[in-house]
Amino acid sequence: MSITRRGLGIGLMGASAAATAGYVYLRDTPWLQAPAALGGFIGGEKKAFLANPRTVAALAHAGFAVDGRQAGSVEMVRAPELLSQNPDFLWPSSSVMVEIARQSKLPLRRAQVILNSPIVVYSWSNVVAGLATAGLVARSPAGYATIDLLAFLKAVLADASWASIGVEALFGKARIAATDPNLSNSGFMFAGLVANLLSGDVATPDSLDKVGGAVETLFRRMGYKSHSSGSQFEDYLAGGPGAYPMSVGYESQLLEWIIADPARWSRVGRSASRPVILYPVPTVYSAHPLLTLKPAADGLVDALMSVPLQTIAWAEHGFRGPLGAPGAGAHPEVAAMVPEHLDAIAPMPEAAVMLALLERLAA
Repeated sequence: MSITRRGLGIGLMGASAAATAGYVYLRDTPWLQAPAALGGFIGGEKKAFLANPRTVAALAHAGFAVDGRQAGSVEMVRAPELLSQNPDFLWPSSSVMVEIARQSKLPLRRAQVILNSPIVVYSWSNVVAGLATAGLVARSPAGYATIDLLAFLKAVLADASWASIGVEALFGKARIAATDPNLSNSGFMFAGLVANLLSGDVATPDSLDKVGGAVETLFRRMGYKSHSSGSQFEDYLAGGPGAYPMSVGYESQLLEWIIADPARWSRVGRSASRPVILYPVPTVYSAHPLLTLKPAADGLVDALMSVPLQTIAWAEHGFRGPLGAPGAGAHPEVAAMVPEHLDAIAPMPEAAVMLALLERLAA
């Protein structure tokens, strides 16, 4: 059968239209395209979340392949050697870092809190039992453990021995460990919380003049301070109550550890000394804002705020959502030990106060 010139033209026009429609469809359908490669710095507590195959697949479906390199929250918004690597985004662990990033003249495009996790104190069941006898630890009606952190800090500053506050099994003076506040966010947040507690309110430049020396003393007595919240949590688990009787971290860290291996948690739960989360009253929320520095990363904010990725963050890694509420579908062991709402939340001091405090602690 012969093909007329007119028929050939119509066929070519149809093929062209189909090709154009196909291009537009592919262009507007992220999961059919090669994911856009993005590189940036993240707090170490989010490494497992970004490495989770379900997270990787969900991000690819949204059109992104994310390379998150670990760095301390404070250093990623201040350190020239990191910023000179030209990151597409930064994902620190405190909203205060947004203001510090602006003061550092970073080219911020979007800044959105993606996840939340309260600052907690990790301890051990035998240590907690002793602190409870001294009235420093209590059980809430819902079953989770709280600590009178101000009273405990005053005991540490007064050179109290462990025995004098009910923990006769431990040697020497009472102590607490936190990360380096000039590098790592959990130490940074804890420094702000300590300044608030010793001030009796949110710390200001005037109150910092009065309590700054006590904050310095507390951190100096810690000795070596880890540069990473993730590394410190691993050291806490490995060292046990003798090496790390009290360790500052994020709520999400133990939840993630439990969810990763429920059988392991069941074995640990039968031991004489097992990990315990203590919620300070008040505490501070560690918000995890994503800071985009380049246009290509702007859509990553929306992807991470999607229901599938928020569900993975809570159900598999213990991160609360942007408003601080837990999600659905967590492991039963986790659900039983986590408060649904934390009402005693203190705001962090403003950025200028925290920067002044960091200078004191660095000295």
